Amino acid sequence: MGYVTSLFARKVVAAAGDAVDAAEMLAHVGITPDSAPDAGQMVPAELYYDMLERIADRIDVTDLPVRVGASMRLDEYGALGLAFKAATTLGASYARVERYARLWTSVVEYELRPAVGGTLFILHRDGERRLGMRLSNEATLASAVSIARQVCPVPLAPMEVLVCHPAPQRVAAHEEWFGCPVRFGADLDAILYADETLSRPNILGDEGISQYLTTHLDAELSQITREPEVVTQAKAAIAQALSEGAPKMAEIARGLGLSARSFHRRLSEHGMNFQGLTEETRRDLAEGLLRDESHTLAEIAFLTGFSEQSAFTRAFKRWVGTTPASYRKDLSLR
Repeated sequence: MGYVTSLFARKVVAAAGDAVDAAEMLAHVGITPDSAPDAGQMVPAELYYDMLERIADRIDVTDLPVRVGASMRLDEYGALGLAFKAATTLGASYARVERYARLWTSVVEYELRPAVGGTLFILHRDGERRLGMRLSNEATLASAVSIARQVCPVPLAPMEVLVCHPAPQRVAAHEEWFGCPVRFGADLDAILYADETLSRPNILGDEGISQYLTTHLDAELSQITREPEVVTQAKAAIAQALSEGAPKMAEIARGLGLSARSFHRRLSEHGMNFQGLTEETRRDLAEGLLRDESHTLAEIAFLTGFSEQSAFTRAFKRWVGTTPASYRKDLSLR
């Protein structure tokens, strides 16, 4: 199960305004409405997408992602926001995001890639392109431009913004806010910048402070990317049990020498639950098996705990946005 920072959820609800019940929406993703904002508090990505779709049932969300992006402030991003400010150029700021975004989210990765006419800042997010994800992607791209404007000494506009999914009914607000063409139905979710823009010095760039902050961020990153032992052991036990069907939490806990209650508590301490861990293990196992041509799709479905290949295909498409057969074909072409 993937997670995103609760900051995004709070910003979305605030941007939606009085037309939605803020307390209800925040509670849906597990945020206590009266609690202090904390960018380090994570919420399940699927619940976040659900919340966006609930908001879409109540208001016109066409312009919501732009309003969310415009509301983002670097000071709210903790050490990563400070490191973005302290980087000496905008390109170096985005390189910080590329490296340390795992501190914000476990479902999005970023990439800086040279392109014709400039450099692309690319957003990578796997999974079904449901409405909630589409809105989230648009808001993320808007946020990336918003924080760039906060460090740039002159007015900033990208050359072009690319969005994979089809355009909403209106795109005028998007193009007005980004200050450039926004091309929906593209092959990537990305922002194209002129190299001159990325090489421009930041307002508060400071090499010494930047190095200090990146050392701090490296320490934070190592803590969250190092998988807790109980999680590693549980995933191994789940993978072993999957060929006999979906494993039960009590059985996995017993195999680890824990009661079901203790096992549940240990997972909760790391922001996880058994269902999400099982889903993650299934996905990781399926992706690994698909790299091995000796396994048929039917065998992989069995080994990952599905009684039918069709059920496996539906689940895999939900996980990564494509079928197992297409995923394997893409691997062979790389």
